[in-house]
Amino acid sequence: MDTGDRLLTPGEVAALFRVDPKTVTRWAAAGRIGSIRTPGGHRRFRESEVKELLGSEGLAEEPAPPSAAPPTQHRPAHH
Repeated sequence: MDTGDRLLTPGEVAALFRVDPKTVTRWAAAGRIGSIRTPGGHRRFRESEVKELLGSEGLAEEPAPPSAAPPTQHRPAHH
């Protein structure tokens, strides 16, 4: 049965979210994103689910850098 849903590698998912592939693997292990295992034991992610997560994060149209790397903030000087 082919649902037409492409399977993505951790590297492909990482590129979409702009994170390290190991972060994607940790998300899968924690249950934050669904994954399947190939017969060889590699993780794969359903493209439809990944795109849904991207959309819910507001990143589908315009990817943004991860919050772990915030832009430089200007703080008022305390005198």
